[in-house]
Amino acid sequence: MSIDTILERIEQSNQLPTQHRDIDLLRELVAALRPRKLNDIAQATDNIRALCYLLDKQANTRRALCDYLRNILISRKLVHLLTDTGITQNKGFWGAMWHAIVDKFLPPLINDDYIKDIFGQLFNNKNDHLWVEGVAHEVWLDLVTTLWLAMDVNNQPGQGQNHTNLLQETLSAIQVLSYRISAIGLESELVRNYPDIERFESPFLRQNDEVNNYIDSYNAWLMNKELPRDDASPIIVLLLQCEEVVIKIRRIAAVQGVSISLTRLLLSLTQSMDRMRRLLNLLDTSTTNAAAKVVVELLKELVLADNKRHSLRELMRSNTELLSLQMTERAGKSGEHYVTGNRAEWLAMLYSTMGAGFIVGFMALIKILMGKLILAPFAYAVMYSLNYSSGFILVHVMHFTIATKQPAMTAALIARSIDEGKQKLNELVELMVRVVRSQFIAIIGNIALALPTAYAIAWAWYYLFGQHLVTPEKAVHLLHDIDPIKSLALPHAAIAGVCLFLSGLISGYYDNTASYANVPARLRQLGWLRRLLGEARLQTMTTYIGNNLGALTGNLFFGVMLGSIGQLGVFFGLPIDIRHITFSSANFAFALVGLDHQMSWQLVATSLTGILLIGIVNLGVSFNLAILVALRSRRVSFSQEKSLSGLMWRRFISAPRDFFLPPKEKTSLDVEAKNLPD
Repeated sequence: MSIDTILERIEQSNQLPTQHRDIDLLRELVAALRPRKLNDIAQATDNIRALCYLLDKQANTRRALCDYLRNILISRKLVHLLTDTGITQNKGFWGAMWHAIVDKFLPPLINDDYIKDIFGQLFNNKNDHLWVEGVAHEVWLDLVTTLWLAMDVNNQPGQGQNHTNLLQETLSAIQVLSYRISAIGLESELVRNYPDIERFESPFLRQNDEVNNYIDSYNAWLMNKELPRDDASPIIVLLLQCEEVVIKIRRIAAVQGVSISLTRLLLSLTQSMDRMRRLLNLLDTSTTNAAAKVVVELLKELVLADNKRHSLRELMRSNTELLSLQMTERAGKSGEHYVTGNRAEWLAMLYSTMGAGFIVGFMALIKILMGKLILAPFAYAVMYSLNYSSGFILVHVMHFTIATKQPAMTAALIARSIDEGKQKLNELVELMVRVVRSQFIAIIGNIALALPTAYAIAWAWYYLFGQHLVTPEKAVHLLHDIDPIKSLALPHAAIAGVCLFLSGLISGYYDNTASYANVPARLRQLGWLRRLLGEARLQTMTTYIGNNLGALTGNLFFGVMLGSIGQLGVFFGLPIDIRHITFSSANFAFALVGLDHQMSWQLVATSLTGILLIGIVNLGVSFNLAILVALRSRRVSFSQEKSLSGLMWRRFISAPRDFFLPPKEKTSLDVEAKNLPD
């Protein structure tokens, strides 16, 4: 139905003897403004401009539409729309998740007495926010300004009381938000992280006193316009003080950890303060244009929030954003240890990864031996998981490094550098070069000792027992597993990359838990543990757990994932498994000895290429997933990736050595030569 036809029907409906409450015509009007394709912003803009044109040219139609909107607003409660929509409710995460799932399949009953409920009927398409947000601010301002002027009480005799009712609804919404802010400010979670709230006068409580004074003054002014009316500036100042407290709590949480409940409280607090500030600006504006601007901002915010109210993805994002930030922040700090800057650090990384390669050689041996047992898939999963987990934990305890564990850490470090804005593009290129160089030497270190260690083990087994560790059939199977063309080696390597990424998140989560839950201090309170270990050993053990709980748990779960995924594939009949570059290189050595070196050069080349590609996929999948989560947790969209890629390529062409070898260290002779006069 066309816009002018709908306006004519609205004008006719206002001639009825009773006030018109039905929203069907308003729903049809919104549908007429909605473009056929929700991302067609040009059509939506044209529709709104057409409505503005008709209202400008037809005074009776404009007045009828304003009367119609006013009747809808004054006959329903407005408070809940302003205080609930777009603000995180005080529900537990799992309770909110279950509520969202139920509402998705069985929507709640619509109460026609609340603007909040009928608002969702007007913008009933879950993607309406796309065109509402996409239409230029100026176009919406033209429409809202036209309607605002037409509803001006000075030009509409007898409508003053209706206008007062709308203002009082807005004041009630401000009061509700104020009480909510005060209540959250007294929550034990906030007090625990910032005890000064109790020691000094809380801005969360003081703002409520100011809001009550402001509302009393405003109501008196509505009754008698000759009385003076207080402005909202004292409230705005106190809200700024509340925001400073929130910032301090977030900084403390970056060190002491954070919980889902604290995340939800901080999110609800911030949203409530933002909404209150917007409503105060609406009441205190002295010009129509300023008021219309606030209304447009509020409209876009409410439409987006209403469209997302049943979104499980939005619920996950809003509840876990700060927690993800702390997890990746801790991973970013760990990532600093995985980036080498000079020759000494580069060599230290090489030795560290060689140690890990040595241990992996024996882990591969144990897995081969376990595979010879006749067990059920579940038993295989348990045995393999124990092997992987204990081996990775040993690698960490010995201060060695698995190369593929680096991407999740270094990606978070790069994301933090982009977010902080401290890195210029050239400096970011230098950081990326250092990351690539560190990753390269880490892979070389792992393979450089994993392969010869496995080779030596295979020959030692032959000399000790008189038979090869792997039969020729098993050797052929091992080589087939790393064939990048004839097998699913690369998809399986991608699965291993996902496991690496998840283990990085798990490490960050448990690092956060160790700090937030004060795990070391709570362990020291256990009397039986103190009697068992003694004070000195208890202090050493708990300190180590506090510093390494994340890494130990991440390695544990990583081992469980690597050990069980293949057996899950067997159990469900799915072609899923894992391929890891270091273990693949060890298996190649086992197969080489098992076949008595009877391999064609083509098979050797294919196997080595497969190992290389497996490593690239391991690293690529893990790194990309990690940096995606790190950037999204910070709400960062890096818009200079093309420039960065170009600079990286030019840097590689001009100085390829920097991507593989550490920078040359300047000697005393170089320094003296530089200081000589020309």
